[in-house]
Amino acid sequence: MNFTTLQQRLDAAGSAVAMLSAPMPPYTSFPYPPVYTNWQEEQRASKTTAVLFDQSYHMTDCYITGPDAVRLLSDTAVNSFATFGPGKAKQYLAVNEDGFVIADGLLFGLAEDAVVVTGNEIASNWLRYQAELGGYDVQIEVEDRGNDGPVPKRMYRFELEGPWAWKILESAHGGHVERIPFFAMSEVLIGGLRVGVLNHTMGGTPGDDASGLELFGPMEEKEAFLAAILQAGAPFGLLRGGALAYLSAAVESGWVPLPIPAIFGENMRPYREWLSAYSTENWVPINGSFRSDRIEDYYGTPWDFGWERFVRFDHDFIGRAALERLSAEPNRTKVWLSWNRDDAARVIGSSYVDGDDRAKPLEIPTTMLPHDEVRLDGHTIGIARMHGYTVNLAGWTSIARVDVSEAIDGREVELVWGDPDGGASNPFVPPHRQTIIRATIATAPPMARASSDEGR
Repeated sequence: MNFTTLQQRLDAAGSAVAMLSAPMPPYTSFPYPPVYTNWQEEQRASKTTAVLFDQSYHMTDCYITGPDAVRLLSDTAVNSFATFGPGKAKQYLAVNEDGFVIADGLLFGLAEDAVVVTGNEIASNWLRYQAELGGYDVQIEVEDRGNDGPVPKRMYRFELEGPWAWKILESAHGGHVERIPFFAMSEVLIGGLRVGVLNHTMGGTPGDDASGLELFGPMEEKEAFLAAILQAGAPFGLLRGGALAYLSAAVESGWVPLPIPAIFGENMRPYREWLSAYSTENWVPINGSFRSDRIEDYYGTPWDFGWERFVRFDHDFIGRAALERLSAEPNRTKVWLSWNRDDAARVIGSSYVDGDDRAKPLEIPTTMLPHDEVRLDGHTIGIARMHGYTVNLAGWTSIARVDVSEAIDGREVELVWGDPDGGASNPFVPPHRQTIIRATIATAPPMARASSDEGR
């Protein structure tokens, strides 16, 4: 059946839950090698020396220029733009009229009337639609992500992560570099090239200016920059990081990619009629042990994802009234769940069991984008969205949102692992038996920062 809009696909499926629950192969497409050395050492380097991740191709870049560029962002984002301008950056966050998250992305201020939002396609779709709907005086150019390999881009991007990041930057620059405030940008010379620098982190503590830097510049200079930064980083033990280590960094930082976009209410029908049937909004899967017939049960607020710090009521924006109500008493909050090691070993070891007693296999090191039920005393208290193993955490960890009243450090909960039907309805999931994994709640990243301060 041929579809042209997301609404047509939704009508054919009968409901948003049915559409997003349709069997689909696991997410494996990534335009970078899975490893450069091995994923364990690449993970470890982010906390002991430094690791360099190529971010040039796997995200959609939405360039917005024109006199209404900042007004478009302000009207559609929970963020404040009171001090935003060239040289500043934000994590752009959009919600619907009910306060549920639609999308997030990384926002760069390039000039007074020029910005770029980098992330998944959902954010750029929402901005394009709102720009057309509201008649904003802007021009928008979108550079798609590379699903299967490098695609044409105007800018390269690399993430330099780890305690030696700043020393490597200064070595590559050839001298002292003034410290850059968190989520601000500056410029340095590396190998004779002008390179933009954003101070932020993928896996460390926000505000720790030694932990993470994003480096960017014109794509035609990418290879020259890469050679220069690798040469400067070699004495410090810099490693290149592949896709496996890159994706697992989110487990440590607590960032959950691709929330179910809150666009399936009747009032959002015009938007779905505008969206392509093949947009990312049709791809975000519903799977795992948590099941509900209500799509709203899969939505999340900024508090659910730990993004409440972005919400500012100093401007009018879509969803403001709803968030003002929610801010008085948010229902859920983000936590980390540290798996019981015996239960993790049991799940992994069950692959040696014959028949249907096997547990659902773990995708190592990261199992992405499920919706798995979190229980306490037999009652559902939340949903886990991402699971992963990292050598820095020395075990398996989930990122979850749970009832605020139950978000207590050290509290033991149960993670329901496996599909309710044992994978019978999904040919991409091996047959298995649902099982329980004990886990302990932590309200902050459950990891001591690297004890060595040599690089700082």
